[in-house]
Amino acid sequence: QVQLVESGGGLVQAGGSLRLSCAASGIILRIKAMGWYRQAPGKERELVARIISGGSPNYADSVKGRFTISRDNAKVYLQMNSLKPEDTAVYYCNAEVVSGRSYWGKGTLVTVSS
Repeated sequence: QVQLVESGGGLVQAGGSLRLSCAASGIILRIKAMGWYRQAPGKERELVARIISGGSPNYADSVKGRFTISRDNAKVYLQMNSLKPEDTAVYYCNAEVVSGRSYWGKGTLVTVSS
């Protein structure tokens, strides 16, 4: 089992920045990838950024150049710059373990005002 706890969401004006954090606990040695997904009202959950252990991160086209994902052992971060109103969503931390199972945090709300 892996438990994930997100923090860092909030209200920010367009053009501003936020940094999301996610702390993993449990069988963290089995984690092969961590990432961030988001779900806006009325829309499906979508990948924002993902980083595989020992690999390069990948980003959704909509956030390339603005968001940066980083990982430090059992924590993963999402630095979000130049935020836009369309970035408003609940952001979820995700961890994939070597067995293929996926774990989710409860989410943190990011609201970008225009």
